[in-house]
Amino acid sequence: MSLIPSLFGGRRTNIFDPISLDIWDPFDGVFTSARETSTFVNTRIDWKETPEAHIFKADLPGLKKEEVKVEVEEGRILQISGERSKEQEDKNDKWHCIERSIGKFLRKFRLPKNAKMDQIKASMENGVLTVTVPKEEEKKPEVKNIDISG
Repeated sequence: MSLIPSLFGGRRTNIFDPISLDIWDPFDGVFTSARETSTFVNTRIDWKETPEAHIFKADLPGLKKEEVKVEVEEGRILQISGERSKEQEDKNDKWHCIERSIGKFLRKFRLPKNAKMDQIKASMENGVLTVTVPKEEEKKPEVKNIDISG
């Protein structure tokens, strides 16, 4: 099996190196565009609510803040998007394994009515995007005591 990839896929393998033994994939190269975006499209984002705000956290390792967009669409829809580009390849490079995801991602969240849309803040530190959406204070119903006569 180790010879098949070098004959059909153009990849070179070393039969004496157990790490470089590839299994031949007859569909290799056919669905590359779908495969390139499939993992990164599913960027996982946590959304927690505190008494003061809604907080979104997304792990985006390797992305710069310039490669990420945080937008509000149609008034109450928070949209987080970005793209990780494919690395430049040199013809002399020999790839042994490619596991990092590349491609575009887009996530949308409908924010509740208590969100202060004009005070949204976003920051990115160590590959983690944090979006904070402050909440309006809950108006507690005014309770009026009524004296009971008699």
